[in-house]
Amino acid sequence: MSLEVRRVGATAATEVLGVIRTAFEARPTLDPPADALAETEESVAAELRAYGGLLAILDGEPVGALLFRPRDDVMVLRRFGVVPSAQGKGVAQRLVRGAVDATLGCSQLVVLAREELPATVGFWARRGFVQTDRRSPYVEMRRDLPTSPEARDADDMRALGERLGRSVHAGDVVVLTGELGAGKTTLTQGMGLGLGVRGGVTSPTFVIARVHPSLVGGPDPVHVDAYRLGGIAELDDLDLDTSLDDAVTVVEWGAGPVEGLAESGLEVTITRAIGDEAVDAELDPRVVHARRVRG
Repeated sequence: MSLEVRRVGATAATEVLGVIRTAFEARPTLDPPADALAETEESVAAELRAYGGLLAILDGEPVGALLFRPRDDVMVLRRFGVVPSAQGKGVAQRLVRGAVDATLGCSQLVVLAREELPATVGFWARRGFVQTDRRSPYVEMRRDLPTSPEARDADDMRALGERLGRSVHAGDVVVLTGELGAGKTTLTQGMGLGLGVRGGVTSPTFVIARVHPSLVGGPDPVHVDAYRLGGIAELDDLDLDTSLDDAVTVVEWGAGPVEGLAESGLEVTITRAIGDEAVDAELDPRVVHARRVRG
């Protein structure tokens, strides 16, 4: 059995919608009915384009899916479903693990479960979610997330960047702060992998900003070197191949120059774990603190 969970964008709307319909149609009849059944390919594509989602593939077939929806500094999991033929094979658990991996920088995961489905409520409780609100017929459940992982080397930093790339959405500004050699560009390279871009991500030092087109129907990352940027007005004046509202803007040395650029985003600070100048930098792990913010 081969099971894979992928971060997907608008190009996967047909497969994601198929999973949602099959999974929700198989559930008991509810009053009021689940609004997931009103989804269309267009509505799912719009959600995936803006915020992304996960698709579980079992032996080559789409069998599980969820949609992301950020809210303040938390991530709401929507339309979570597994088709009946794949239930009991670990798909739902892998989707939860994928969601945790894809939401670095958020303080919590949030789901709404139906109180008429106690087995579903129990599933979320066994995965660390606790009830925080009940408004019949919905039960709100939340799970806390870590926000300051450690990177021991460049591979770790790139892997953390890939997680960050799976956690951002269109319109986000990611501000990277850290001393020279902290790993900002390496982290951005990982973000490119998470966002499914074409080609490798390189430093934009000599061009100020560089656009990397997405290959999966997600937002295009715009990589900016704010060290040579005069301020937010200068960034707005750049002749980019994409709108910043439709892109993910990743800014190195961005604290200050891009403040207030977007309504949402991530503040990412990279610091030395030991903090002793006498320690060889290559032997000093980095702590990556990511925090989702609202403008």
